[in-house]
Amino acid sequence: MALDAEIKSQLNQYMQLLENDIVIKVNAGDDSVSTEMLQLLDELKAMSSKITVENAALSRTPSFSVNRVGEDTGVTFAGVPLGHEFTSLVLALLQVSGRPPKIDSSIIEQIKGIDGEFHFESYISLTCHNCPDVVQALNIMSVLNPNITHTMIDGAAFKSEVEEKNVMAVPTVFLNGEPFGSGRMSLEEMIAKMGVGVDSAELSSKDPFDVLVVGGGPAGSSAAIYAARKGIRTGIVAERFGGQVLDTLSIENFISVPKTEGPKLAANLEEHVKDYDVDIMNLQTAKRLEKKDLFELTLENDAVLKAKTVILSTGARWRNVGVPGEQELKNKGVAYCPHCDGPLFEGKDVAVIGGGNSGIEAAIDLAGIVKHVTVLEFAPELKADNVLQDRLFSLENVTVITNAQTTEITGTDHVTGISYKDRQTNEEHHVPLQGVFVQIGLVPNTEWLDASVEKNRIGEIIVDKHGATSVPGLFAAGDCTDSAYNQIIISMGSGATASLGAFDYLIRH
Repeated sequence: MALDAEIKSQLNQYMQLLENDIVIKVNAGDDSVSTEMLQLLDELKAMSSKITVENAALSRTPSFSVNRVGEDTGVTFAGVPLGHEFTSLVLALLQVSGRPPKIDSSIIEQIKGIDGEFHFESYISLTCHNCPDVVQALNIMSVLNPNITHTMIDGAAFKSEVEEKNVMAVPTVFLNGEPFGSGRMSLEEMIAKMGVGVDSAELSSKDPFDVLVVGGGPAGSSAAIYAARKGIRTGIVAERFGGQVLDTLSIENFISVPKTEGPKLAANLEEHVKDYDVDIMNLQTAKRLEKKDLFELTLENDAVLKAKTVILSTGARWRNVGVPGEQELKNKGVAYCPHCDGPLFEGKDVAVIGGGNSGIEAAIDLAGIVKHVTVLEFAPELKADNVLQDRLFSLENVTVITNAQTTEITGTDHVTGISYKDRQTNEEHHVPLQGVFVQIGLVPNTEWLDASVEKNRIGEIIVDKHGATSVPGLFAAGDCTDSAYNQIIISMGSGATASLGAFDYLIRH
């Protein structure tokens, strides 16, 4: 497989940035993936005199490692890292050659200070938009700390290994042979999971904020920027910066940007916030909010942050079906991201729960990969746009069942089927299959708030035109509110509104 002209051009540019010599050690066989990998490495070698390629006895065939001269760096790719992993390959080459990763110096020192032996393996799909962040984070740790190694494994190239380890979602990470985590994880999250993190006493010792934003998605980022621009003391505390945008693949309705991807937009949001004097406290989960002389926000680690005003922008998460088997089989056949996990179900039978736009888009995407898709919709008819329905019904390997109330997802260590009740006849039915994709909307992240904050029947915070809640000095924005629509651009606008409302409140009180 020869690289296309665009990728070759990009690689050529990047190869000029290599700082020192690197050695690529390769273990190839006679299979087609090995052939593609060798062609890629030949292309790389031809682009830079700093690259040497040599054969080696690596543990997987096909695979290659990227090393400093005379040193095994611990960065290995099992498969051909193109598609979404193209950037992971480029960054690994640059960082192993000596170009420093673009992360905070404090995080670099944390990584360098990690003791013990850590051997990571990540199972990924080249179509997964969440996987590169995990791969790149693990590679960074391997480059910076000689006690850490990482192997990226393309699940499509190592199907038997994926099945043996029962990997049914990507990315899935193993540490020293044991499960470490599944799904999108940031570098900071992984470091924290390894026992390195911010001390709660350090957080509690912070001076009170004029505005404290809770949530780091589009609404929270917008609110923090607008507050900081007023010159007031601003903090933002987030469970994961970027929020649900991180799980969004293609974004084509963000005005002035014809097309982007969620992780890229989330990174841009964080960089924009960092341009201002905002105290960012990432990987912190809010547990309780009380209003005393000041607002006091208690975090899961029992740290307490104080503020004169607070803006809640905690967003929403995928709604669960709430039936037996869903939680037990999550990442064992129950999935929420068809783009990420769809390739793992190639040639298998799956179900999609939900007949709205998200559900029908998922069914259409999956139909091109899997053997058969069964769509289950609770209502008497699908709710998706007609253009999507027309496309769906043109596919031969899709069955649509309406008036279907899901009652159970069956299986022990993996999904074996789905049961539903016909709401017209009350008859019970069971469909044998290997995967279930849940696409039934969102639920606001507000259950941690007490009754003093007025919410509607589905838990959304009720706000006025200034973003103010029922509690004086407390504001809210984005998908956690009773906004008429859940859209990125609307969340950003509501974040700005809430921030201006909070500033006006500070002036008047």
